[in-house]
Amino acid sequence: METVTRFVDRQAGSLSVASTPGADAARTLTATASYLLSEDGRKASLLSGGDGRSVQQITLQVPANRLHLVSVDRQGVARLKLRPRFEMNATGIIRVDTAPMYDLPPTVDELYRAAAKNHELETAYHAQRTALRAKRTDDGRARRQSVAEAFLADKGQRAASHPPPTPKTCYVITDRGGVLFDVSIDQGLAKDVPPEAHRRFRADRRAYQEQVRQDQIAQAALHEEKKQFIAEWINTNGTEEEKARQASGVLPMAEAVARISDQLFAAIDTRPVYVHDGAQRLQKFIGECTGSADVVVTPADVVARSAHATMASAEEWAAIREIQEQLPEAHAVLRHHLLLSRRHQGVPSIVIIGALVTLKHGPFVLRREYVVSDRQSAAAPVTEVDRN
Repeated sequence: METVTRFVDRQAGSLSVASTPGADAARTLTATASYLLSEDGRKASLLSGGDGRSVQQITLQVPANRLHLVSVDRQGVARLKLRPRFEMNATGIIRVDTAPMYDLPPTVDELYRAAAKNHELETAYHAQRTALRAKRTDDGRARRQSVAEAFLADKGQRAASHPPPTPKTCYVITDRGGVLFDVSIDQGLAKDVPPEAHRRFRADRRAYQEQVRQDQIAQAALHEEKKQFIAEWINTNGTEEEKARQASGVLPMAEAVARISDQLFAAIDTRPVYVHDGAQRLQKFIGECTGSADVVVTPADVVARSAHATMASAEEWAAIREIQEQLPEAHAVLRHHLLLSRRHQGVPSIVIIGALVTLKHGPFVLRREYVVSDRQSAAAPVTEVDRN
């Protein structure tokens, strides 16, 4: 807020004496007027004996009836209201933070007219901004009420979990971003959103914790079922040594599952089992391709890409049919494995076609993959180009 400076120090004994209109009109305030000159204006300034500078500053004696055209800063410097200036455009009144520019050095009356225009437009500018702020506030309040109404009506909606909702604040995610609701400033339905969001959040937490507890109970029950199944199987099919370890509780479950798998997959175990030995396979294969015995391939060099096969040769399809005939209760699918080395360019990759067999037995789902074919990639090797 601008302050008003006293122009004449009054005597203590004259405070009760009213000043006359003539005395007020005679008083003036020294103010600075700053403006800019264009190139033509600078030329005209030089021709008229001026300094020709772009930034011009003159001192005026502003009469008391025009003090509304003057602003005084906190240091007591009075300036004619030429900067910032206000202009009309298609969207309304805009503020320009530069001094006005003239093609000819302006007269004092022209400077007064510019300051008067600025004074009028500044008032309208602030009124315009106040109206815009009020409209934005109203629009924001209406939008918040709409979001609150939709949130409270839809029991499936949830507030943002980060930060978690509290009884006093929460964020609701909309198509235009997050909306903060705060009971200390909101009104109407918007005030009810944080406590409801917090209630739903707590209910979801309790439901999740209960689901985790139920899953843990189910997993524990399944584990006990597996242990019981293994104990019965070992008692019927295990060796004396396995029975003794099982009775002592030291027989590993993985070993027992492997023994069960061996028995169930015995009908098709004439086929080689696919193991994850890509480094060894590639090292041997690359050594054969390059004729070098010094090739070293580490597990970090191996790139393996696996997926269900989209095509099958007659031989591969016959292998799947044979497995299904030997194990009708099993499910068999062809798998395509591509192995290559990151460090060895220009060498074909290895393609392994496997048959993944899945069989449910008691509480176990047993899987074993067999090699159907093992061959060099049909893709041509990449030839390294010497750029030196």
